[in-house]
Amino acid sequence: MRSRTFAQVDVFTAVPYLGNPVAVVLDADGLGEEEMAAFARWTNLSETTFVLPPTTPEADYRLRIFTPGGELPFAGHPTLGSAAAWLGAGGTPSTPGAPVQECGVGLVRLRQDGGRLAFAAPPLRRSGDVSPDVRAQVVRALGVADDEVRACAWVANGPQWIGVLLADAVAVLDVEPDVAAMGRLEIGVVGRWGDENDADVEVRAFVPGMGIVEDPVTGSLNAGLAQWLIPAGVLPDSYVASQGTVLNRAGRVHVDRVGDDIWVGGDTVTCIEGHVRL
Repeated sequence: MRSRTFAQVDVFTAVPYLGNPVAVVLDADGLGEEEMAAFARWTNLSETTFVLPPTTPEADYRLRIFTPGGELPFAGHPTLGSAAAWLGAGGTPSTPGAPVQECGVGLVRLRQDGGRLAFAAPPLRRSGDVSPDVRAQVVRALGVADDEVRACAWVANGPQWIGVLLADAVAVLDVEPDVAAMGRLEIGVVGRWGDENDADVEVRAFVPGMGIVEDPVTGSLNAGLAQWLIPAGVLPDSYVASQGTVLNRAGRVHVDRVGDDIWVGGDTVTCIEGHVRL
């Protein structure tokens, strides 16, 4: 065991403890997969990441991402939080203001916009409407009537997200999930706010199969929802998503379509800095 630089970063918030935290182990070279998985179980956060040297000259660093239940090829809030920790520890991207992360889905481009970081949404690995059987399971798991679901589609970009569009944001907040009925499905729910909220949509994410009943604020899901609903004309090219409300969080995800890219960004704030022995 040796001392390694560590940070815990709150993501999608500028106010500490109101977003989604990620544990970041910098200088993770030499750690094995089982050691990483064990530490992720110990932190018991939705994700714990490990920063490693890249394997390609196109990347500035490599990231491995673990939940308490296993490894992910990509996740959004760990991408932003880990980039913030890497930059804060003195990391210098090859292209100023545009770090490139290597992870399980390949290369993920980031950009710095003032104090905010954003990532370019990776391509969807699976899209299109779900089968009738899957839709029926989703409806049971969410405890809603089938006619309350306006649309239901795959928006998988690493995690196997299923996007569910409900009538409005209030309907999203009213969902009381049946975790047993959900099984290993990874379900994201979205509905629009009116003028009464500073956000445009409300989002919730359920991933019980990975040890996360409800994730506070979820970059990968918001990326997939944007790639589904912006081209469909349901959501505008630029909007703000609220997430974490029922968990007493106040996450805000900023989504912008620029050319062929959809950028998913948010504020980050480091809450813990120090060292861990691994």
